[in-house]
Amino acid sequence: MDKLPMKSSDLTQQNYEKLAALFPNAVTETVTGYDEQGNAIIERAVDADVLRQEISAQVVEGRQQRYQFTWPDKNKAIVLGNTPTTKTLRLDREKSVGRDGTQGSIDTENIYIEGDNLDALKILRDTYLGNVKMIYIDPPYNTGNDFIYEDDFSESGEAFAERSGLRDEDGNLRYDMRQNNEASGRFHTDWLNMMYPRLRLARDLLSDDGVIFISIDDHEYSNLKKMCDELFGESNYISNISWQRTYSTRNDSKGIPTEVEHLLVFGRKPGWNPKLLPRTESMDSKYKNPDNDYALWRTDNAYAADANTHQGMVYAIQHPFTGEMLYPPNGLHWRYKQSEMLDIMRGWCNYELKDLNDARKRAEVCGVSEKDIRQDIKAIVLSESIEISRQSAQTIYNRGQWPKYFFTKNGFGGIAKKTYLDVTKGRLPSNFWSHTETGHTDEAKKELMALFDGRAPFDTPKPVRLMERILSIATEADSIVMDFFSGSASMAHAVLAKNTADHGKRKFIMVQIPESSPSPDYPTLCDIGEERIRRAGKKIKDESPKTTQDLDVGFRVFRVDDSNMKDVYYRPDDLGQIDIEDMIDNIKPDRTPEDLLFQTMLSLGVFPSSKIEEITVAGKKVFDVADGFLLACFDSDVNDIVVTEIAKRKPSYAVFRDSGFADDAVSVNFDQIFREYSPNTERKVL
Repeated sequence: MDKLPMKSSDLTQQNYEKLAALFPNAVTETVTGYDEQGNAIIERAVDADVLRQEISAQVVEGRQQRYQFTWPDKNKAIVLGNTPTTKTLRLDREKSVGRDGTQGSIDTENIYIEGDNLDALKILRDTYLGNVKMIYIDPPYNTGNDFIYEDDFSESGEAFAERSGLRDEDGNLRYDMRQNNEASGRFHTDWLNMMYPRLRLARDLLSDDGVIFISIDDHEYSNLKKMCDELFGESNYISNISWQRTYSTRNDSKGIPTEVEHLLVFGRKPGWNPKLLPRTESMDSKYKNPDNDYALWRTDNAYAADANTHQGMVYAIQHPFTGEMLYPPNGLHWRYKQSEMLDIMRGWCNYELKDLNDARKRAEVCGVSEKDIRQDIKAIVLSESIEISRQSAQTIYNRGQWPKYFFTKNGFGGIAKKTYLDVTKGRLPSNFWSHTETGHTDEAKKELMALFDGRAPFDTPKPVRLMERILSIATEADSIVMDFFSGSASMAHAVLAKNTADHGKRKFIMVQIPESSPSPDYPTLCDIGEERIRRAGKKIKDESPKTTQDLDVGFRVFRVDDSNMKDVYYRPDDLGQIDIEDMIDNIKPDRTPEDLLFQTMLSLGVFPSSKIEEITVAGKKVFDVADGFLLACFDSDVNDIVVTEIAKRKPSYAVFRDSGFADDAVSVNFDQIFREYSPNTERKVL
């Protein structure tokens, strides 16, 4: 049996090992100082010059100047994002909604986390790696009065809490707003150092087809774009969407009034495309049926771009009414391959393929020299005289139900293409989102007021319609959605609304630091967000009781807290300096079996939203997670009978408390029992 690490992955070690495997000659060691005995302190290092030469096709001599985006303490921000954490999540049943909460009886897969989102992202990284379909965040805009997450780079968490005044009179951590005005000299630096490690971790959580949307205004947009180019890659940039946040401009504004905010969009991998939006009545009104065809259609362009790379689709088509040879405009080609175009034109009259010796004309259309044009491309020409062809085409025109390519102006105009309404599934979202379709700030406040008895406890919420638009174009019905600057929990509200609309099973993960609230009724922003989700879920259920019976409106509330394990668990080499009590049990005395379970789940990569049941096995309490995937027993006096009964259930993982075995004989027999009854079970101890 193995010991669980009970901490997040060390990304620096993983990155170093990958680099060493690719370029072993670039890794080295360096002396960083000397200890009290005068011995050199050796640390791993990378020879940047060797690495630079390995990835360059030219001889690299000395340090080269290069384009880069940097700021003070950037390297420390990188280290901060890679440094592992031993912190964990502790369930708060009093605030949770669902079977393991104080309200409701449903099994919920939604999560709300109270605490610093940097810690939360590190805790969740190994478990949700590559599993989040869409992330939306609305971080502080750095306008001078925003809350800034003052990440400390050198002190311990306790020292930082004391230095920063983050403890109240009772010694509990508190989070208050502090100004970050330009006089501090770190106006942009503080914000960049706050955002960089969080976005770095967020990237890892996204699935290969995942996408992140970031709300931002003009203050830090340019810096955010450069940062995302670096973290996600310029090739993964998708769009800068302008959201029309207000429905009227202020006359008292100085300079140019601001009507829009930015939504910066990056994909995890290249090639991300949004889902189509529903069509509008205005769009559908453009479709007519002048020829009594089987469906409504509109006139569309007969050509497509890039003639040079599609030379086989550049040729003449003879007009059946006028006899004129029609070529695509310069730079364009016909939309379909020639065999298909020939079949379409034969819907008007008889056509055949014929060599017109028109290489010069086709070269002109393609934008190449005559010697570079393909020589084997024939034209589509009339098989019969123009008089016979015109008569045949006129008969078709008068009859109706014209072919897919038709001729305008009663048959004597140019060539055009039909696009049918029934094959047009939707519309692509543009990079301008008007308030008429996605809501505005005033609407967002009114939504809160409607939920909170006429008062809005949060100053800058986002409208649910904006969040629903993002969900519509970026998620599937069963996607995991995350917002780690949750604020008033507009995204969680939107997930419930969207699931109601399309019977989806989307799951949300909300993270919010317990910052002081501007509302006298709710001490922190977490209290506002959690209460909003409760009220929104109840309102949706009350309004549509028959169609929302299976709607998951619950959520588990977790608090970011220090590890359940004592320091000796992580530093066994210091055992000689630890009290004798720590040698007996390495778990903190105030922690419950449930606390141990959730840290175990996170350490094993099991979603903390998984179904959990408490069962009794041979008289001991056992947690059954995800229908037997994980069985965990943290009781004391666990004997061979308990171990055997758990092994017979053949879980993928079985976890016990090291100090929980009744005696040394049970510990010795443990592996043998599992080898006999369930050899494939991974056995772990705390």
